[in-house]
Amino acid sequence: MGHLSGLTRVLFLHAHPDDETLATGALIAELVAEGADVAVLTATRGERGDVVRGAVAQDRGLGDHRAEERAAALAVLGVRSSAFLGDPPALGAGRPRRRYLDSGMVWVTPEVAGPAPHAGPDALTAAPLVEAAADAAAYLEWFRAQAVVSYDAFGGYGHPDHVACHQIAVAAARRAGVRCLEIVSQPHLASAGPTAQSYDLPHRLPTVRDALTRYASQLTVEGDEVVHVGGQREAIQTSVTLRPVRDGRAR
Repeated sequence: MGHLSGLTRVLFLHAHPDDETLATGALIAELVAEGADVAVLTATRGERGDVVRGAVAQDRGLGDHRAEERAAALAVLGVRSSAFLGDPPALGAGRPRRRYLDSGMVWVTPEVAGPAPHAGPDALTAAPLVEAAADAAAYLEWFRAQAVVSYDAFGGYGHPDHVACHQIAVAAARRAGVRCLEIVSQPHLASAGPTAQSYDLPHRLPTVRDALTRYASQLTVEGDEVVHVGGQREAIQTSVTLRPVRDGRAR
């Protein structure tokens, strides 16, 4: 499988519950089917996400609800190892347990997101990179990962938490001494370069669709499409393009 050939332990670092399935669900399911051990590390619980009307009880915290949705989706994808950044074993040695919060976002254009005006002191984007990377590296080492997969510097569509995860993944991979692969954002596919490797996995569509139905607070599955809370409609993704990152730069 190109950059993933011969790897048996691969870790995916994502920003919020549902990102792992929306962006890389097909690739995760494919790796699991081929016998690889896949782990998912999620940076936040998506506390600031919009919610489908009536999907979450009024007395439930959204972050805890989304964590339960993530557990159900990962079970469908076949993932047996997962953690939230700041929870052991995704916690640097000697550091107090920490809950990184969703930083929020605003739409700068209909397709590109930017930072929310008030992220808060406990937001992922407010955390010192060295601390967040130490927590991520601890999980890489605990899982004995051979590679970490996360976003590129654009973060898919510019979400500040996605961008932060790119920075954390690069720093953590360097610290743990493992390979780092970035998910090339859709607007940058045409200029991805010769090291980019595309994985087209349409046969994993039923599995990804099933996993996405577990995220009823965030989206609605209609046939082979998802409809997000804000009404945005997109095809369920079954293709992923990866390229290696070395010394903080795509190669």
